[in-house]
Amino acid sequence: MRFLTTSFLTLGLLCSASSAAMAMTLIYGEAGPNRGVRAEATQWFVDQVAERTNGEVTIDVNWGGALFSEKVAVQSIRDGVADMGSVIGVYFPQDMIAYGLADLPIPNPDPWVGMKATDKLMRENEQIRENLAAQNLVYIGTYTTSAVQVGCKGKTIETLDDVKGLKIRGVGAYGKVFHDLGATPVDMSVYEAYQGLETGLIDCTQTYPYLVEALKFDEVFDSYTEIDFGQIGALGIMMNKDSFDMLPPEQQQVLLKVGEGLSDEFGRILTDANQRSIEILEEKQIPVLKISDADRSRLGEMSQTYVDDWIARADAAGLDGKGLVDDYKSLIAEFTKQRDEQGYPWAAKAN
Repeated sequence: MRFLTTSFLTLGLLCSASSAAMAMTLIYGEAGPNRGVRAEATQWFVDQVAERTNGEVTIDVNWGGALFSEKVAVQSIRDGVADMGSVIGVYFPQDMIAYGLADLPIPNPDPWVGMKATDKLMRENEQIRENLAAQNLVYIGTYTTSAVQVGCKGKTIETLDDVKGLKIRGVGAYGKVFHDLGATPVDMSVYEAYQGLETGLIDCTQTYPYLVEALKFDEVFDSYTEIDFGQIGALGIMMNKDSFDMLPPEQQQVLLKVGEGLSDEFGRILTDANQRSIEILEEKQIPVLKISDADRSRLGEMSQTYVDDWIARADAAGLDGKGLVDDYKSLIAEFTKQRDEQGYPWAAKAN
C-alpha cells in the first residue's frame, strides 16, 4: 500500500491548472519516541524540507513504531508501507551490508567525523547506490550513536583485563570483543540496561555518552570508562525508491541536500548532549576513566577478525569489501583533518 499523497494548490481564479503547484506529503516511519536527541534532529530534517520546498513537500512522521517496528523497517520502506523512515542497520546484516560498515570497530570516537565519513561513502559510492536501488531504496541521511563506552555498577574497568568475568550488555562486534576478553555477554536492549544494572543481572553495559543524561544512567553507574572504540553508525534515513522517483528533480535534490546537512546538525546536537552527560557524571563524582593507548591498540588488533568477517560478507554480496573499508578509513582521516584545521561547522557559524 502506498502512502504518497498529492494535492493541487489553487493559486487563484485566473491561474490555469497547468501552473498549479503540486504538494506532496511523505509518510515517515520512526520506531523511536518523539523525544531525545535523534527526534530533535529528525524534526529539524522535516522542518528544513518543508522550508526549502516552500511547503510543497511535507513529511508526516509516525513516531513510536506506529507504522512498523525497528526490526522490519527495511522491508516496510521497501514495500511502501511508508515513503521513508529510520533504519537501524544491525537488524539487517544482509540487506544493509554496505551500511553495516559504519558499525565496524574501526577506531574513531568523534560522532561528527564518523557521520561525515559514512554519509559521503553512502552518498557517493556507486556500488552502494546500486545495492540499495536493487532493494528499491534510496539513502537520504545518517545518524550515529557516537563512541562506544562502558558504564558499570559495583565494578570498575581501568584496563581491558578488568573485563574478564564481568556480565556485560554489548551489541554487534563490540559485544563479541568483550566476550573475547572474557566477559559474559548478556542480550538486552540499552533501554533495559538501567534495570539490569540495578538488579545485578549485568555488571556493565555498552553505552554512548549522551545516554547518561537521556536514560538517567548516572543513578546506577558507579564508574564510566571511555573506550573510544568505534561507533554504531549504521543508523539513518532510507526512502522508498518508487516514492523518490515520483518527485520532481528539484524536490529530490532538496531531500538529498537536507539529508546531507543532517550530519552537521546532529553532530551539533550530539556533541552538546555528550558534554552534558560527562558533566553530570563529574558533578556526582562518578569516576570517568580512560583505557590506555596500548589497550586501545589491543582492541584494534582483536577487532580485525570482525572487520575481516564483514569484508568477506560484503564480497559475497557483490561489493568490494576491502575497498570500502579502505575508503571509509580514508574518509575518517579526511574529516578528522578538516575538523582539526577548520573546527566543527556549527562552531564556525556561531563565530
